[in-house]
Amino acid sequence: MKYYELITLKTVIFGAGKMADGIQAFLYAPEAKGTLYGAWFSDVGSLNEVYLLRGFNSLDEMFEERDRIRLSSDPFNGGEDLLHYSCDSYKALDFMPEIEPGEFGKVYEIRTYQPTLNGLAPTIEKWREAVPKRVEYSPLTIAMYSIDGPTRFTQIWPYESANARAEARGKSVADGVWPPAGGPAFLRPEMESTMAIPMPFSPLK
Repeated sequence: MKYYELITLKTVIFGAGKMADGIQAFLYAPEAKGTLYGAWFSDVGSLNEVYLLRGFNSLDEMFEERDRIRLSSDPFNGGEDLLHYSCDSYKALDFMPEIEPGEFGKVYEIRTYQPTLNGLAPTIEKWREAVPKRVEYSPLTIAMYSIDGPTRFTQIWPYESANARAEARGKSVADGVWPPAGGPAFLRPEMESTMAIPMPFSPLK
């Protein structure tokens, strides 16, 4: 896939459970475009949110699907349980392999940075050098950068548990593998990290 989309749904309290069947039906409707890779609900961080990761072969395909959402009388079949949504467009870092659905962890960390104004290209190169060693501690689902709105750099990491995340990150830091050497110098202090749980229909679990 050349392009990715990360959708955030803001729901009422316990909305993820209420909306799960409707979201699945909307994403797999005959007229839907793109490939669903992941569907998660937030557990730590911003609560009452659902995150959907989809891939597209072209921008035309992505924007055709975006139109389907915007013109829908009931986006994601959310009804009154869906308060609002946002769609962010991304490209994967050029060294990242294709996402393969499967069971990789019970908890996923969705981590977003804002690079400095001249920091995106250096950030990509720092990650290119460091990721091969870092994924020996825990897998990386995707690392990608935004192609609309403010420049953002987003990574999605699966872990068996919150404790496993702490262990992998702690050991990679202690071993000098992570963060990438010099990488933080190109990042702004605005950073977000959300721990999310796969929904029953998510291809990534």
